[in-house]
Amino acid sequence: MSNIAKIEFPALEITGENYMPWTAHVKRHLKSMGVLETIQEGNKCSEQDKAKADVFLHKHIDKMLQFEYSNCDDPHMLWKDLQSRFDHQKEVLLPTARDEWNNLRFQDFKKVNEYTSALFRICSTLKFCGQNVTEEDMLEKTFSTFHASNINLQQQYRLQKFKRYSDLNSFLLVAEKNNELLMKKS
Repeated sequence: MSNIAKIEFPALEITGENYMPWTAHVKRHLKSMGVLETIQEGNKCSEQDKAKADVFLHKHIDKMLQFEYSNCDDPHMLWKDLQSRFDHQKEVLLPTARDEWNNLRFQDFKKVNEYTSALFRICSTLKFCGQNVTEEDMLEKTFSTFHASNINLQQQYRLQKFKRYSDLNSFLLVAEKNNELLMKKS
């Protein structure tokens, strides 16, 4: 019974800084509960489904937001109010994400996983803000930011004609491990 009361993901902060991941989490959870349509305009959901969604939403917002919206028991209205309050995060996040994308360089990272984590975080933010980032963009960003001393390696990877970043990432991880093993033997 105590598992039911647990928060499945971090609550929406009063500042709205985590609005982007919060909305994605909420939508997934409401969908899995079968009540996603309760946050949509003009829904014809049962009162029980609305109550289920309302409890879930209130449980996953900051305590001060809970207090502020304590009289709001319509999940669609709560969702709409939170959206109008925090959806500006896209405009706040976009310039920073673009700057991070422009300055992201594979050569600046010691580990492939560190680079990949930064790449996916930036891409997720850009996508949230309505900017399309393709697999080709991620591949080109990676190839074009190899250290100049690795130009031959860059060319070898380009010749592989990867279609997905995950395929390139696998090759890079294997190369990193092989390099670590060689360094240990030296």
